[in-house]
Amino acid sequence: MRLLTLIFLLFINSFCYGAEIEKSINFTEIISISKILWTIFFFIISYFLITLFTKTVEFFAEKSSRLRITIKGFIPVIRIIFWITTITLIIKVIYNPPMQMLMTTVASIAIAVGFATQDLLKNIFGGIMLLFDRPFKVGDKIQVGDNYGEVITIGLRATRIVTPDDSTVVVPNMTIMNTYISNSNSGELYCQVVAKIMLPIDVDTQRVRKIAIQVAQVSKYIYLNKPIVVLFSNKMNEQRAYIEMSLKAYVMDIRYEFAFKSDMSEIVLKELLAKEILKKDALSN
Repeated sequence: MRLLTLIFLLFINSFCYGAEIEKSINFTEIISISKILWTIFFFIISYFLITLFTKTVEFFAEKSSRLRITIKGFIPVIRIIFWITTITLIIKVIYNPPMQMLMTTVASIAIAVGFATQDLLKNIFGGIMLLFDRPFKVGDKIQVGDNYGEVITIGLRATRIVTPDDSTVVVPNMTIMNTYISNSNSGELYCQVVAKIMLPIDVDTQRVRKIAIQVAQVSKYIYLNKPIVVLFSNKMNEQRAYIEMSLKAYVMDIRYEFAFKSDMSEIVLKELLAKEILKKDALSN
């Protein structure tokens, strides 16, 4: 909105310059207090309509787990189209300036904005590139630097993600364009999750693997069209050796990621204790 306000003010200012060039045009015929008020009115109406449309689409998208990410992926593009249409209609319908004055206005805005808001323009360019290149969509879970979370909005200036602790992180688009991005699901609803459990070095890995796979298969979060894999690796912690079990499986919905990890850690350990594959004193050491 700040960028749109700046463009509008520059647009008004350039009319003065355009009027000096085209002496035969009466300045008051092009711009007046009433037209400014109508412009503000249409900006406000457009803002509320676009916001209402966005919230409505997000509401219905949340009703469908299968189509949620696909539907939300169109929201940033539609918002940009709506704002461009709004600005074009305001200029054409309310002001309807002569072509020479309009070209002067566009040139003035381009020069002024280019010098005054270079960082902002970089982020806007980055936002446009993200919409075309689509390395991620709204609803995807991505890793940007030290921040990992679900993408909730892709704006012209910045992208917002919600982290596992429910914090909203605002990442400038140019930062995203200049760094590595890890996408957990790439537009798909399901994604791979890795649950890790530390076990004693002498544990029976064959029995542990069998129990872990069985527990994963009956999980309410599991996506059974993908394989379940259990891997073991030797680790050292404070000069003590242990085995790290990595249970790799796919969840039906990316939002089940942490619930699935918690379930696997809790239920697998419970089953190992119940079958006396693990001893309580082994876990406490």
